[in-house]
Amino acid sequence: MKTLGELLERNACLFPNQEVVVYEDRRVTYVQLLERARRLSSALYTRGMRHQDRVAILAMNCSEYFDVYAACQLTGYICATVNFRLAAPEIEFILQDSAPRVLVFEEQYSDVIDSLRPQLTSIEHYLCIGQSCPSWAEPYEAALADADPAGAPMRAVPDDIVHLIYTSGTTGRPKGAARSQRGDLALAQNQSAVMDVRINGRVLVMMPMFHAGGISMMLSEFWHAGCVVLHRKFDPSEVLRTIERERIVTVHMAPTIVQQVLELPDIGEYDLSSLETILYAAAPMPVAVLQRGVELLGPIFVNSWGMTETSGTVLPRHLHKLDGSEEEVRRLGSIGQSMAYCDIRIVDEQDEDCPDGTPGEIWIRSPSNLAYYWNNSVATLEALRDGWLRTGDMAWRDSQGFLFLVDRKKDMIISGGENIYCQEVEQALMHHALVSDVAVIGVPHEKWGETVKAVVVLKPEAELSAEELIEFSGTRIARYKRPTSVDFVPELPRLPSGKVNKVVLRQTYHA
Repeated sequence: MKTLGELLERNACLFPNQEVVVYEDRRVTYVQLLERARRLSSALYTRGMRHQDRVAILAMNCSEYFDVYAACQLTGYICATVNFRLAAPEIEFILQDSAPRVLVFEEQYSDVIDSLRPQLTSIEHYLCIGQSCPSWAEPYEAALADADPAGAPMRAVPDDIVHLIYTSGTTGRPKGAARSQRGDLALAQNQSAVMDVRINGRVLVMMPMFHAGGISMMLSEFWHAGCVVLHRKFDPSEVLRTIERERIVTVHMAPTIVQQVLELPDIGEYDLSSLETILYAAAPMPVAVLQRGVELLGPIFVNSWGMTETSGTVLPRHLHKLDGSEEEVRRLGSIGQSMAYCDIRIVDEQDEDCPDGTPGEIWIRSPSNLAYYWNNSVATLEALRDGWLRTGDMAWRDSQGFLFLVDRKKDMIISGGENIYCQEVEQALMHHALVSDVAVIGVPHEKWGETVKAVVVLKPEAELSAEELIEFSGTRIARYKRPTSVDFVPELPRLPSGKVNKVVLRQTYHA
């Protein structure tokens, strides 16, 4: 197999009646998905789309995502995803940057799209998912029904771009990560190995399907003809009900979501015996939360760290040891070791390899690296050098190759000439029994240049003063790294990936 489309055709041939998508009351088999994908590819072709043209999708989680992805995987179109949580100007930027010829959207976004249509000059056709289709769009299902079941007269090739995914924008305006058929096929193989996916596997996904995490779960199940059980949005109680009802084998959750599920008082009342893997990603797991999870559910946790642009590291189940040596327990706070087919360097400002224990930027060489940034040659040249992706994430590596994240390169706080890594301070604060969530940022200071601010969410009904928490942090980290101020908030702003939105925090507290 050389393309994702060939993988889909193989699964439809060998496992035609195997479920591939379960969403609400819909159950779609591989042969049914292939039929819908061919029809959609034909519908797009008759509306003018050709090789490497873009089709964009703006929707909450729904089964139509799989139609759009599969149509692109078969024929060589590019799927550009749009974060439905964005404001109208942000949606406009992505649609202008990706320049799709067709936009697939859910009916609830009709008003915002209608307001933007005069600026969306590349879009020639609009396909609406839902019952209330505006006059300027076509009903999605009707377009499929009228299409040729043989599909478009085109085939994807390995070097085609297949997914155009816009980054979270943690360091500025989102960039379009252009990912190839060849690269995402390698990602499917690598990620399925990380999760130990097998034939008839079933993964529960509630992370947004426009994001790299949702796509990677889909691809890893495709690799072994598994099934994606899709939730429209996250509901902690419904997660447990679905695991029990659908006999879920794997769940993919961001650490903040894992914590909410673990805190449900009735978690012990559900039959979770089918569950073999909880894959946590998007951010490091606080060690205290991880320890509670292993105590409740057993050694079923896997950490897979990566980014929109590539895959990276894995901390497998057997290394999640609560009763191991001091070194083994410490490694619970790591993001693991490099995946197969993935080379990693830790590099200093002079592009030299850092010795073990010294923080530097993570560089990755992997077949699943992005091909380039869409319409952004400057960012591409900055990030991709001689086959290496410069991630912008800072970490240090121990003698056995375990990586410990310390911060984004651009997020590091420099206070009085000392480098302070936000992640290290956050981990220290999360060890306090009354702390539920925390984010650390640097704020301007007249004398020191920057100083450390902690934004903290306490557990329900907990009471804790800023002074007490600052004093506690000094028992785990050096005094110069301690927060100089603490704000208590009901919740932290987050990106769709589950990461804390530090852009919003900086805008709030710098002002």
